[in-house]
Amino acid sequence: MAKTKVIVVGAGIAGPVLAIFLKTRGYDPIIYERLPSPGEGGLSFLLQPNGLRVLSLIPGLVEQIPGQSPNRMIHCSSLDGKEDILVDDDISPDTMRERFGFPMIGVRRTEFQQLLIDMAEKHSIEIKWGHQAIEFEQSEDAVEVTFTNGTKDTASFVVGCDGLHSNTRIALFGKEKANFTGLAQFGGLSPTPPTLRGQFALVNNYANGRHMVSYPVAEDKYSWAITTREAEVKEDWKTQHVEQQNEIRRGPLSHWGFGAGDLVKTGQKIVKYGLYDRPELKSWFKGRIVLLGDAAHPTSPHLGQGANQAFEDVYHMMRLLKKYNPSTGQPSIELLSQVFSDYQDLRISRTSELVRRARQQGEARVVEGIDACRVRDEKIRMGSQDDAARMAHFELLSGPFKHSEM
Repeated sequence: MAKTKVIVVGAGIAGPVLAIFLKTRGYDPIIYERLPSPGEGGLSFLLQPNGLRVLSLIPGLVEQIPGQSPNRMIHCSSLDGKEDILVDDDISPDTMRERFGFPMIGVRRTEFQQLLIDMAEKHSIEIKWGHQAIEFEQSEDAVEVTFTNGTKDTASFVVGCDGLHSNTRIALFGKEKANFTGLAQFGGLSPTPPTLRGQFALVNNYANGRHMVSYPVAEDKYSWAITTREAEVKEDWKTQHVEQQNEIRRGPLSHWGFGAGDLVKTGQKIVKYGLYDRPELKSWFKGRIVLLGDAAHPTSPHLGQGANQAFEDVYHMMRLLKKYNPSTGQPSIELLSQVFSDYQDLRISRTSELVRRARQQGEARVVEGIDACRVRDEKIRMGSQDDAARMAHFELLSGPFKHSEM
C-alpha cells in the first residue's frame, strides 16, 4: 500500500523537524521551500527545555546541535553612568537538567537549519528548493499545490510551515495588515567581549529607551539584539549596508557597560528589522491544509519562544495523527478535521497567551525617562522573587509532555 504523502511548505526550522517525524512514523513527506538554498536570514535563537524535549524524540539530534549553553542569567542596568546588577541566576546545564531535564542552548540559525536539513536528507526526505507555493486546490481526498515556477504536486494533506510571511496562510485566510509596534531591533554576532569571557552568560542589559539581550552561540561568539523605539522599519531581517553598520558600531551604544558596548563595536553582519503584530487567527486550518509555527502564530522575540513553540506544535500534530490515524493510511477529510480541530483547540489559546506575553515583555523592557527606568529596574529585581511568575516559567519550560504520546 502506498504511503500517505504529505506536502510540507517551508524548509526553515519547523518544516524539517515535522518532516522527520512524519517519515519515521510511516508517512511520505516532501518539503517545498521558496528560497533557492538554505537562507542567511536571522541571527540566532535560544533553544529552551520545552523545545529540546520535543527534539530529543529524534534520535541523535540534540547531541549534534552546534551551540553553547549559558551558565548564568544576568539582568543589569545602566542609568546616569551607574551600572547595577539587578538579578544573577544560575541556569547552568546541570541546574537546568535537574529542573527540566534539558539545558538552554544558544544556536546560530543558519547552522541549526543546516543540521535539520542534513538530518532530513539522512531520512531520505526530498527538499525541493526554489518552489514558492501560490495556489492550493482541494478535492475530497487530496490537495494540489501550484508553485510560481509552474510545477504542481498533489498530496493527501498540506502543512504550512512557511514562517512569518506565510503564503499558505494568505491562501487560506487572505492577506492581513501587519501593524508596526513602534519597536525595532538590530543585532549581530560578535566575539565574546572581555567582561564575559569564561562566563557563558545570558545577559539582559537595560538602559534609557533600550534593551539588549545577548547569549553565547559558540565558545568564542555571542549573539545580541537591541530593542529600541523608533520610526517604522521593515521586517526584512536584511544585513545593513557597511556604512549603516559602522554608524551603529561607532554610535553611543558602543559605550554601554557590562560588555554590551564591546558587542556593538565588534558586531558582524548587523541586521535591523521592525517588530510587527498580526491578527490572531480563530482557526488554523481549512479542509486538508493546516498551519504550524510562525505561519500560525507569529510572535515578537521577547520571550525567546518562537522556535520552541513551533516544536510544541509539531509534537501535538504528530500525537494527534497517531491517535486518530494509527495506521498512517490515507486519511478522510473527516479524520483530518478531527486531528486539526483538536490541534488548534489545544494550541491557539496557548500560543495566543504567549504572543501577548511577548508583546508585554517588549513594552515593559523598553521604557523612556530615568524615573520610568528606575521603576522598571525595581520590577525586574523583585520579579525574581515572584512565586506566580516563577511557577508560570516552570510550567512553560516543562512542556509539552512528561511522557511522550507520539
